[in-house]
Amino acid sequence: MKCMKGRGRRATAHLPVPADVMTRTVVLSEDPEFLAELSEYLEVLSNPTRLRILRTIEHRPMEIREIAAEIDTSYENTKKHLNKLAAAGIIRKEAGFGRETAKGVHPVWKFSLQPGGLESVITSLGVFSGSAVPAGFGDVAGRVRTVKSMLTDEESSPMLLLTQGEEDGKVFHLTTGTVALGREDPAHAPLYDPAADVVLPASYAAVSRVSRPHARLTRGAGGWRLEDCGSTGQTFVNGVALGRNETKTVADGDIIDLANGAGSARFVLIGTGEKGA
Repeated sequence: MKCMKGRGRRATAHLPVPADVMTRTVVLSEDPEFLAELSEYLEVLSNPTRLRILRTIEHRPMEIREIAAEIDTSYENTKKHLNKLAAAGIIRKEAGFGRETAKGVHPVWKFSLQPGGLESVITSLGVFSGSAVPAGFGDVAGRVRTVKSMLTDEESSPMLLLTQGEEDGKVFHLTTGTVALGREDPAHAPLYDPAADVVLPASYAAVSRVSRPHARLTRGAGGWRLEDCGSTGQTFVNGVALGRNETKTVADGDIIDLANGAGSARFVLIGTGEKGA
């Protein structure tokens, strides 16, 4: 997906989040050009038919007639919505072949999500909704709320978006009140729960083994807290290192790094419902 432009800030509407983003949630500028582009992006998403299209083509490329049949609308209407999504950089259009008929197989245009497309929509909405929208631009905030209301509870649940390494773009839903974060350790697999914990493959060499683990997220009455579990590579929140075994409250848009440099893992926390300071 294309990046949203603007002077003096970075607001990315695609995956992965750039590795050099070290700030808390993106803060929207009052630059009219930037806000106009953001508003246009949100307007594209503020339509239930377009969101249904994204779900329909999530797993395989489809031609217009197939999509129209799935979402129960006309060919021409579907085509208009697809053009809007393509112009926003959320989907891509590629040449393919249609179903075989009595007249043979004919070339058609097929549409599919950009890599990480649906996750990027959810991520972008989470980042924008956690941002400080300047006074006087309530329409932008309203559009964010409208689109988020169309997403399922599962999609808007707390999650970690991984933005480095071979699993860049993977989303981990936080389904339990305590979640361990770290690298896989086959020799001690019984010590962690792969269904609930954030377990990274061995390629994340700088990240301590999850059986330690490297860090732990815990949900309490005051929100989510991140604990460094005595890691050797350190745990960072928005670029600031935690001390060994130190605990810190975290919120939407916070950047969590396990270790630093090559082989480290960087996450964006999304959907906790808690706003940063």
